[in-house]
Amino acid sequence: MKTLGSVGTRSLLFGVHQFLWHPFTVWLAWRELYGPPSWKETICIVLHDIGYWHKKSMNGSDGVNHPEAGAELAGRLFGEECRQLVLGHSRSYAQSYNMKPNKLCWADKLSIKYEPWWLYLPRAWMSGELMEYRGMADQTGFINKRQPHREWLSRLKEQMIEQAYEEVELAGLMSGPECRYPYSINRSSEYM
Repeated sequence: MKTLGSVGTRSLLFGVHQFLWHPFTVWLAWRELYGPPSWKETICIVLHDIGYWHKKSMNGSDGVNHPEAGAELAGRLFGEECRQLVLGHSRSYAQSYNMKPNKLCWADKLSIKYEPWWLYLPRAWMSGELMEYRGMADQTGFINKRQPHREWLSRLKEQMIEQAYEEVELAGLMSGPECRYPYSINRSSEYM
């Protein structure tokens, strides 16, 4: 797989952040949380992860700065408000620069709700992201790396979906007509 470029490039081409599918799921999540995004917000959704191009890791020293490329382009096109929207989509980036994670952050996190395991896991494996994500999950004690990938994904989805709903509700931003909170995960379906 390394012949196809860095893990960040592979993520955008066919991985977790695939340049067509991921923005679509973020758009769906935005619509659920806040109602339909404006056309400028839609462009920001499309641009928010383009900074992963050529990144050697997703969450390492270079990957953490991935919001900057999309933010620069959004800022040139639409001004400072859109630049800030793209910059604030990453919790780690926002924390590093004393910013609050914003609406795009929580739509980005909720987007995993629209990812069936049979589509997400093969993309994560092919791009090389799965090893990085599983290593981090093991290192932080989230889930042991010997547990099945589907179990890891199920727990990740539960955590990210609940956090997105909680943060949006706390901020008083929830206005989408399709918003269903509290979100309950169907635990009867094995590993979602």
